[in-house]
Amino acid sequence: MQYQFILLFLFFGLTSIFAQEKKQIILNDALKSETIDPLRPAKAAFYSAIFPGLGQIYNKKYWKLPLVYGAIGTSAYFYIDSQKNYNTYRNEYKNRLAGNTSDSEYLARLSDSQLISAQKQFQRNRDLSALFIVGFYVLNIIDANIDAALSQFNISEKLAFKPVMNFKNENMQSNFGFAFSYSF
Repeated sequence: MQYQFILLFLFFGLTSIFAQEKKQIILNDALKSETIDPLRPAKAAFYSAIFPGLGQIYNKKYWKLPLVYGAIGTSAYFYIDSQKNYNTYRNEYKNRLAGNTSDSEYLARLSDSQLISAQKQFQRNRDLSALFIVGFYVLNIIDANIDAALSQFNISEKLAFKPVMNFKNENMQSNFGFAFSYSF
């Protein structure tokens, strides 16, 4: 299932990648040229899909690496811990069914229903941790893609969002509002 998802992602991602081209934009007011690479978001997402955090490195957002590895690493830790505890309670329950005695004093005091309940709880925690690993992995890819796309966004001094205070002399009232302005 996972390999099919990766193959689909690569197929559809690469077919749309080769259909785009680089454009050169010249800003007249600043007298500088800026190259916009339409493949940059796809490259960042691809790098993050290959290895988590690589897209953030490609985007030069190094401060996000601890967040990516912390989220995925913590989820992986809880997955491994829940699996270990699940196996412990499962083995104890199997040993009881086989008629063997427990090595652990704590587990010997638990009833069969408590062992089954603990197995279900740790199995649920393990499955949730696996879901979080996948979720943080996908979030890492989406973050790299969006960050690469927004890094090429044209930020110009011409476009402004300014608060405006209008004072009317006729009735001695003031009005406060917001104005969008764009100058040519």
